[in-house]
Amino acid sequence: MPQSCHTRARLGALVLFFGVFPLSASATAPGSAPVRVEELTRAIPARSLQDLTGSQFVRYVSNMDARDREQAILDEISKGNLPEFLRKLVPVKLQGQLATGKDLIATIFVTPDYLAIGSDADFLRIPMNLHTAVAVAQRFGFVLPTRKMVDAIYLQSRYRLVPRPLPAGSQMRSTEYYWTHNELIDDQMHAVGLQLGALVSGDKKDVVMSNRLAAHLGRIAIYGWHKAAGQPIQPLSTVHGANYADYSHGIRLISQWAVVNGKVELVRDILQDPSQAAILSDEGPIRGEWASAW
Repeated sequence: MPQSCHTRARLGALVLFFGVFPLSASATAPGSAPVRVEELTRAIPARSLQDLTGSQFVRYVSNMDARDREQAILDEISKGNLPEFLRKLVPVKLQGQLATGKDLIATIFVTPDYLAIGSDADFLRIPMNLHTAVAVAQRFGFVLPTRKMVDAIYLQSRYRLVPRPLPAGSQMRSTEYYWTHNELIDDQMHAVGLQLGALVSGDKKDVVMSNRLAAHLGRIAIYGWHKAAGQPIQPLSTVHGANYADYSHGIRLISQWAVVNGKVELVRDILQDPSQAAILSDEGPIRGEWASAW
């Protein structure tokens, strides 16, 4: 996808400010200056002390229908009502190879847990439908993960929680189920002494980008909720419509900027480049008009 002048200008700015790997490291592209990871979340507004906490949000939306709740989710996340720890991205490495045999090492920058509403002390990991997830990602300068990214995140997570499915049924989409499952995850976190900000997985399925959506327009792609490496509860699926969300779904944001062999690149450009896509996708290049939303 050709970069606009605006995008190229932002890329030039990020080469100056962008952080790579641990904040103390100095991995840089040739001729560029060291950069800061925290710059990748600068588009997320600061949270106000007057914003709803997670438990308050549950009460606020408890009597809403799915459409109104979805709008409330978008409103809260868009204004920056998410925990501080989610703004501290974690580097995850992936490897691939060019047709020439040259090795590629890419570093993506991911939220340590799934999107949530509230404060560090009181937050709700919040499922959302595809439309809401894409709107949030675009607004903040992120994309959704691929299946290969989800697998890499699981393997490199400091904490891998055991999935805790709830009984199936229409209640899966209820706010009550959202909160109940969130409490189960919190109990697990406390049991293992998990520190906020550490990379964690196993607590939710991921809403992902996939080439399967090109053949299933109007659907949402779900994958993950690993029991162990290579053992996701949810194989890649597009069975549900784009408006669907239930308690088991999570939104893991991936910065739109990655580093490939020391060079800062847009994740979208990498995924659409046949020579590089395999480093971030096990489905080949992610292309098509449908993909422009990512």
